Parts: sequence; structure tokens; C-alpha cells
Amino acid sequence: MTKSHGVSPLLAVSPASVSLEGKVIVNRPSRGTVTRRPLIEAAQRSSGRVVTVTAPAGYGKSTMAAEWAHLENRRVAWASLDRFDDEAGALLTVLAMACRSITPRAADIVPKMRGTEVAVLGGAAPLLAAVIREAPEPFVLFIDDLHAVGSDECQDALEVALADVPEGSQLVLTSRYEQTFVTRRRLRADMLEIGADDLRLDADGARQIFSDSGVVVSDEDVTAAVARSEGWPAGLFLYALTVRAGGDAQSLFGDERAISDYLHLEAFARLPEDLKSFLRRTAILEELSAPLCDAVVGISNSSAHLRRVEELNLFLVPLDRRRLRFRYHSLFRDFLVAQLNRDEGEIVGELHVRAATWFEEHGRPQAAVDHLLAAGEPTRAARLIAATAVPAYARGDFAVIIGWLSRIEDAVIQASPDLLVVATWTALLQGKSPSSERWAAVLEDIDEDTLPERRRAEFASTRALVRAVMCLHGPRMAYEDAALAAAYEPEWSPWRATALYALGSTALLVGDRDAAADAFSRSSACALEVGSSTSVMLSEAELALLAMEDGGWSQAEARVDAAVRMIEEHHLEGYALSAFVYAVAARVAQHREDTSTAQGHLSRAMRARVDCTHVLPFLAIRVHLQLAKAFVNDGNRTAAVHVLREIDEILVRRPAMGALVEDIDRFRRTLVDTVERVATVPLTPAELRLLPYLQTHLTLAGIGQRLFISRNTVSSEVGSIYRKLGVTTRGAAVDRALEIGLLGH
Repeated sequence: MTKSHGVSPLLAVSPASVSLEGKVIVNRPSRGTVTRRPLIEAAQRSSGRVVTVTAPAGYGKSTMAAEWAHLENRRVAWASLDRFDDEAGALLTVLAMACRSITPRAADIVPKMRGTEVAVLGGAAPLLAAVIREAPEPFVLFIDDLHAVGSDECQDALEVALADVPEGSQLVLTSRYEQTFVTRRRLRADMLEIGADDLRLDADGARQIFSDSGVVVSDEDVTAAVARSEGWPAGLFLYALTVRAGGDAQSLFGDERAISDYLHLEAFARLPEDLKSFLRRTAILEELSAPLCDAVVGISNSSAHLRRVEELNLFLVPLDRRRLRFRYHSLFRDFLVAQLNRDEGEIVGELHVRAATWFEEHGRPQAAVDHLLAAGEPTRAARLIAATAVPAYARGDFAVIIGWLSRIEDAVIQASPDLLVVATWTALLQGKSPSSERWAAVLEDIDEDTLPERRRAEFASTRALVRAVMCLHGPRMAYEDAALAAAYEPEWSPWRATALYALGSTALLVGDRDAAADAFSRSSACALEVGSSTSVMLSEAELALLAMEDGGWSQAEARVDAAVRMIEEHHLEGYALSAFVYAVAARVAQHREDTSTAQGHLSRAMRARVDCTHVLPFLAIRVHLQLAKAFVNDGNRTAAVHVLREIDEILVRRPAMGALVEDIDRFRRTLVDTVERVATVPLTPAELRLLPYLQTHLTLAGIGQRLFISRNTVSSEVGSIYRKLGVTTRGAAVDRALEIGLLGH
């Protein structure tokens, strides 16, 4: 979804209007705005390629940025952030969309910004960095409200994506607090920091605010107001409102929060009761629109209320040029929420439920889940997550599912069979152990008789499918479980294609190649019907491999090309399942002697194999076996041997893998006669997880904290990375990884 690119004004100013075509077009702020032109011009002249504007709420950070954008002659891009962007893939998507204003290449990479955390940091972030670095003209990129994205993964992604602002361009960041990812910039001495002291107003600024607010005050009052507010712009504006409303501004005292609360109350108390009720009840919303407010408050005239609030200058910030979407200024919203909890606390939960219902009906499940959790309705939130998880995964929004599950307590997950299935599959697809085994065990312990009769066959199928793909009890039992799942799933089920793929996989384990080919064909056809992109790509890659083994290379090429297209169209590059497709595609490219394409596919497969573990043993072993064969084709026997050792580690945990073990043994025997032309040792999955963090400012201890490993382990793995890449420094390791495709795209 396209982010709002409205520019937040200082409490009561005309909004900026933004066009995504070309540069940002900002209307000159009018009422209630103090010009920051001298400060802006000084920043433009400075050597700082990165300019941070850091101050608490109410200091006019966004207004200053809007005025700067209006004054700029360079190309301008603008991104406004909110808490829904506090996930690395979502954040980079917003930034890439904003960068379309400064370089045409940005439009091409927007779909590639999603993926797992490792894929985003190792692939999407350096890709965006390259696009920014190679922008054809000087630009200014404004990123507003950075404090909304404070997670470690977002900070890491920002550091990598915004690492190289080209000469003549600037990056302007507004935030309520200092951003950790700019630490390295400070050391490079190319950063200009603007803080609260720089944004404080003097007497002239105060007079402009009073004049624009229609308030006449003496020089003595101006001096007192500046002294009491310590030049705080929001405090001065609220001071003016109090005077205009007939209040005794001279009696105000205390810190900024106390002044803010008092003045808010002065502005609020004189409003009609229906408008006060509207303001209180809509304060639970981060974004306002008339239809949404109607649903939450239970009225039909919200548009009139919003117009009235805007006319009264009551801290309403438009978010689009048509003035259909708004938000309250954060200070005012804080006050309204406090009023709501004090005066109508008993209905807060119901208001959140109404908001959730509206968002769900309008196709915004993420916002709906947030409101349900705020309402204390985790069971309903669980149902919604379970219902939307499969489509979210198919869209490449795996990180969204992970984020949802992290906010749900284990007890709620265990109480919801549907959500338990989602949690189990999420752990499996991340290659996580012991999470996968734990959730699978809970799934097994559910008594089917406690479920409604209409759900029992469906649940039995789902549970059998989990057993099949985990191959917990050997190949024959896995095949029977997969057959049960395929038989129970109806034609329209989103799980049927997965069940058929599992049937084909386990048929290979028991040595029935014809049954496997039939199941993969049915899986691909079914997946196309129900929109299961992962089943299409896996089944087509399996059919390509079967064709290769029969000498049908042209058919194999057509099949694997379809699988790769599916990855690209649905942005699945970072998924573990893509590793198998890329490994097979590398072998097909090698056969047609397309060395460049083969190397690219091989690098992507090696990166994606990070999450291919024993929890999905059939897939993990098949991925590694195809990688080993590709390395042999490339004349790299050493790399093939190392990949086979990773297979051995999987077999320790899942030794009963049927005919697949025989395939591995046959391949090992061929290695004896292999002539080695090159000898490189591939990075292990653990080293590939660590590699993207070498792009950041994090120390070895800091990287260890991100990955939940010790500093000594990090030091050992970094040393191994250096040796394998043939480098001696961190920067050289990153450059080499980018060159050979282990970072970036």
C-alpha cells in the first residue's frame, strides 16, 4: 500500500501537498508557521550529507523539513513513517517508493524490498543503497518521523540502505530522539546535527505566532511567554490559544508537559459536548477518515466534525491533498487519550473492536489485529491472523506473520488450532528448532473430538501434512501421511497444493518416481488455481529436475524458468523454499553454458539455504545435493564436499530418508573421479547469517546480541568469513560479498 506522504505541520499550518511524480511539491506553510530559512540555508551550505533534526514533539521538525523541501532546487523525495513501518521490509518499501522521485531505477526495486530479516539486510538494503548511490542528479531525501521505526532490524536496515549519499545530495532525518544507525556517520564528520536548542524561538518568532493566531500581546508578555516556554514552539502556540480563549496565560508555569496539558484543557473545555465526545473517541485512531470515524463513534456526520475541528485549528494534520485522511498532532492525541481513559474508560475496548471490524471489512488486517489486541481480544485476533496468514505468505509478507505471532501469547496460540497451525508452519519455514518440534508436538496433542465435527477432517489433514514434511517417523509413514492430507484437502483448499507437493516429495523417498511426477504435476496445476505461489515454484522445479534426469533439458529449462518467474513475481527471493529453485536453475544454466546466470542462481541458492534445516529434511537435503552437483559442474570439488558435510549434519537429526540416502551415496562415489579446476570453501549458513551485519556499525559484541550468540563465536565466524573471501578487513569482506552475489541482488 502506498504510504501517506503528507508533511506534518507545526500544530496549525497549511499542509504540504506531495506529488510522487518528479519532486515533492510542498505548499508554502501559511498560518502559525515561523520560517526556518536561515537554519535551512546554513544546512544546505554545510558539508553534511546527512542532516538530523532531533527534538521532542512540538518543535516544528516536520514544518522545517516541509519549508526546506519548498525551497529546494534539487530533486526531492519524501517519506513519512508510522509504527506500521517498524519492520525492515515494510520500511525499505516505503523508502524505495519515495526514491522514485529521484531515480527511475527505484520503481524497479520496490517489489524486491520484502523478505525475511536476513534477506532484507543482506539483499534488499544493499540493493536500495546502490540505487541511491547511483542517482542521476543531486537530490534531498527527507525521512520524517523516524522515531516510529525503532526496532533493531529497522536500524540495521537503515544503516545499510542509507550508507552512501552521493556528493551534492543530502539526507534529512527528523525524529524525536537520536537514531543509533547514524553513529558511523558522526565518525566520518559528514553529518550535521540540528537539535531542540536550534529550533527554539526567540521573541520575534513568538510575535509571529501571536500575530498569526490573532492575539495582541505586549512586549512584556512576549518576553514572559518566551521565558516560560523556553522557546518551545508548541508551548508558544498553545499560550496564544489560551490568551485568545480568554485564559490567564501569565498564570501558566511548570514543565513543558504541564503547560501542554493545561493549555490543551483550556482549548478543549469550551468545545460543544458532541465535538468533545468525537475527539475523545476517535483518539484511539492513528489515522482518521470520515467513514472510519463514523464506524468507531457510531454516528453519520464525522465529515462535518472533521471540518469543524480543522476550522478551529485543533491540531488536525491532513495526510493527503484531498483532505480525506488526517491524524491528530501527537501532543493533542496524548491529551485526548488521557481524557477518554478518565471519562469513558469503560468503552475503550468497544471502540477498538469497532475500529478492528472496519479495518477488517476494508482489507487492512494488520490494523485490525492491532486494534483487537488493544481491545484485549486476542482470540479474535488469533482467528484473523490464521485467516490471513496464507495470503500474506504468498504475497511475500512473511515478516508480517512473524510480527503478528510475536505479539500473541503462547497460551492463546495453543488454544486456537488454526493459529497453532500457522505458528507451526512459520517455524518450519524459518528452519527453526526447537520451535518447530514444540509446536508440532502441541498440534499432535489436540484431541480431535473437541473440535466441531465439520472441522475434524480438515484438522486431521493439516496435522498429517506437518508430520509428512517433517518426516519424523521415516519415509513410509511420511508418504502415508502425505497421501492422507492430499485425500482430505478439497480442490479449493489453499493447503491442497502443499499436500500434493508433500505427496510427490515423499513418493521420491520411497522410490516411486512415477507417483512423484504425477503428484508434482497435480500440485503445480492446483497451485495455479488457488494462488499458491510457493507450491508452483517448488513443483515446477521438481518437474524440471525429473526432466533433467531423463535428458529432457529443453523441458527442464521451461519448467525452471517458470519457477524462477514465480519467485520474482511474488518477491520470494529471501524464502528458504527458493533455494531449491535457484539450485536447479543453476544446473540448467550450466548445461547451456550460461556461466553468468548460473553463478547468480548459485549465489542466491547458497544465501537462501540458510534456513534449510533438518526441520524440513527432504527439502533441505535436496537443496544441498543440487548445490553440491552444481559446484562439481563448476569444477569446485572442495565446495561440493563442504555442502555434503552439511547434508551429514541433517542426516544425524533425520537419518531415515529412504531413497534419498542412496542418491547421496551415489553422488559421493562420483566425487572420487572429479577434477578440481577451482577450490573455494563456501560460507556456512551461520556465516551467511552473520555476513549482512558486517555492513553495519555494530561491534562483534553487538552482532552477537542481534544473533543471540557469544562474542567469541562472532569473532571466530568473522575470521572464517575473511579467510574464505580472501580479505583482511570488514569493508573488503562486504565489497567481496557484493561482488560475488552473497550480498545485494
